Parts: sequence; structure tokens; C-alpha cells
Amino acid sequence: MQRTPVQSSNLKSIGYDPNAKQLEVEFQNGKVWQYADVTAETHADLLKQKSIGSAFNSTIVKGGYKGVDVTRDQGKAR
Repeated sequence: MQRTPVQSSNLKSIGYDPNAKQLEVEFQNGKVWQYADVTAETHADLLKQKSIGSAFNSTIVKGGYKGVDVTRDQGKAR
């Protein structure tokens, strides 16, 4: 999934697959997580926020979206 770089102390880039409704987040530490059942509207709203890291934490993490660490799979074809 192609990700867009973002300005955040915690997040490095964010990608979105509208067909799968999947949000992919790369953290500054190199970890990559995917979150399921994220709407296109939620993704767009996240990118509009002044503090993307805080918005991600409150909307995605505390919002109960299920996340999976896919860091190990980044070099493999999917």
C-alpha cells in the first residue's frame, strides 16, 4: 500500500485502501500497522487534523479499531 508522509512526532506516513477499508500507518520507529474497517471519511478527517498523531490516537487507537503489526511483511509481496 502506498503511504503519504505526514508531519508528526510519532507517525511517519499513512496510507489507505478504500476497497479494503484499511488504514496503514508507519510509525517513526519503523513499525507498520494496518487497521481494518476504517471509512474513507475517517481517513480524510485524520489527514486534515492539526495534530495527526493526537487525532490518530483518539480516533483509531481509542476508537477501538483492530490493528495488526505488519512490519515483518513489508519486504514480501502481498
